Amino acid sequence: MNFAALSALARSPASADVVPDFVVIDVETACARVSSICQIGIVGFRDGRELFAYKSIVDPCDDFSSFNTRIHGISCDHVVGKPTFAHVHATVDGHLSGRVTVAHSFFDKGALAAACRVHDRAPIQSTWLDSVRVAKRAWPDLPSHRLNILSKYLGVRHRHHDALSDARAAGMVIVKAIDHTGIDLAGWLTPVSPRGGPAPKPAAQGALAGRRVAILGAPRDGVLAHWLAERGARVAASVGTTTSLLVVASDHPFGRFPQASAPYRRADELRRAGSPIEIVHEADLRARLADTAPARQPDSAIRSAGT
Repeated sequence: MNFAALSALARSPASADVVPDFVVIDVETACARVSSICQIGIVGFRDGRELFAYKSIVDPCDDFSSFNTRIHGISCDHVVGKPTFAHVHATVDGHLSGRVTVAHSFFDKGALAAACRVHDRAPIQSTWLDSVRVAKRAWPDLPSHRLNILSKYLGVRHRHHDALSDARAAGMVIVKAIDHTGIDLAGWLTPVSPRGGPAPKPAAQGALAGRRVAILGAPRDGVLAHWLAERGARVAASVGTTTSLLVVASDHPFGRFPQASAPYRRADELRRAGSPIEIVHEADLRARLADTAPARQPDSAIRSAGT
């Protein structure tokens, strides 16, 4: 069988001139060695819809574990005469290389890297996004973020441990998370808690003097942090029992649901437990303190503002 010819045909989706917003990959393995890929599923998405799909049974060139076979149903009999990972590498690389690649946990990323090493193929260069992390931010109250649980909750048709179905379901997790939260793909790729450098020193006096303040969605050495410090606030790295104010930055990366973030939930738990912590949005706090002048303008803030 001419596997090279088959790979060339599979490499280009039906809409070859349309670039996907992101691709999703899922792999199944034959045994405990993560390099033992025996099935690959890849789905491309654009504008919230499936653009192309690719699926292949793969000869792992390794043993099959009865435990793994019970999970996905693939045994040594199914891979006789099938291409090895070395044969399909070009196809997989063609779909993933240089693109945003989604996987439900980073198991698949590690499996691909291991298979490339074992089969002496070049590493696949991609920008990875973990749909588990996305789901935990989008739906923090779910008891589990396993793919089968998410699929049922989101109303997505899903056959668990079939590589193509798993890839398709993980892609729909991203699509529905974008719709649910208002956070776009670039937002999901942005680090959630940019801490930045050291926090600015608080002014000795000011409207916020004596208050320990945490910031949600902005670095602790940024413009908002300097504005708070100028008014006497001590900017903290995280929400704790001594925090008296959590400020939600106007440009936070949590879309319509900042309450889904871990710092917000922590502050809310403390508040419900009797802590005097206040949660306020940046715009509201700036409006409240509009008539109060900063106690001083630190040199670091001047440099930060570029004046």
